[in-house]
Amino acid sequence: MSTSAHSEIGKIKSLFIKQAAAAFISDAHIDANWKDLNYLGKPDIANSLIEYASFEQILKDNGAELLYFPQNSTVNMDSIYCRDAAIATDKGMIICNMGKAGRIHEPRAEKETFEANGIAVLGEIVAPGTVEGGDVAWLDEHTLAVGHTYRTNEEGIRQLTALLKPLGVEVITVSLPHYKGPSDVFHLMSVLSPVDTNLAVVYSPLIPIVFRNLLIARGYQLVEVPDEEFESMGCNVLAMAPRTCLMVEGNPKTKTGLIAAGCKVIEYKGNDISVKGGGGPTCLTRPISRLK
Repeated sequence: MSTSAHSEIGKIKSLFIKQAAAAFISDAHIDANWKDLNYLGKPDIANSLIEYASFEQILKDNGAELLYFPQNSTVNMDSIYCRDAAIATDKGMIICNMGKAGRIHEPRAEKETFEANGIAVLGEIVAPGTVEGGDVAWLDEHTLAVGHTYRTNEEGIRQLTALLKPLGVEVITVSLPHYKGPSDVFHLMSVLSPVDTNLAVVYSPLIPIVFRNLLIARGYQLVEVPDEEFESMGCNVLAMAPRTCLMVEGNPKTKTGLIAAGCKVIEYKGNDISVKGGGGPTCLTRPISRLK
């Protein structure tokens, strides 16, 4: 069976992760940095390691080949959310340029790891352009939705579009609202998680009408996240395979909606590794290839 990087839903064949031990490092490191990085609370290092071990085991149990970003002195705690610094394509990785100042060195660190593992690099987003991986979502193999946010700007989208055009990929720009402002973690994938070719988890109050109508026109059934489960990462759902969903524990209404839509739902405890830093399972993983 063939594989593609142009998918959010195919069974994951290989992916990169960065373990909590390599990102959070120590209680002293967390103590010195969590406030400046705008975490909701200080992660507990011991519990973070426990939560992450369980999360990692779920990925292994799903049959994915796990690759690892190592500890790197140039990056900070947010590097645990490794999706954001790069975008996978069938012709190699696109190295992002981060919109959050505290994460500016992450793309270079990830590029070094890709090259060390013999993974091709297609291109890079360069200043003044910014793109973060949490703002991009494949709707199908030839269509990429990109959020225009405080983390991903117009020039970054222009560069990304130019890199993908030779691959026959159409880029759809989704202009997202101000919401809580520049300091908040608010990406396209904060409000959209495709989990099958015609099924997506959404938080409609923050999705532009034009884009929501586009999803419906493309045949998507929408699993709506209730207001009370938005901040607890209810909309951040990783499809490990079509309709096999991984999500943070504590979002029962969204879970019920997914099950009603025919999904298998696996939960993990993510209070310290996900909720406090605003990064769910899609953020914690950088898939490289999925089965078609």
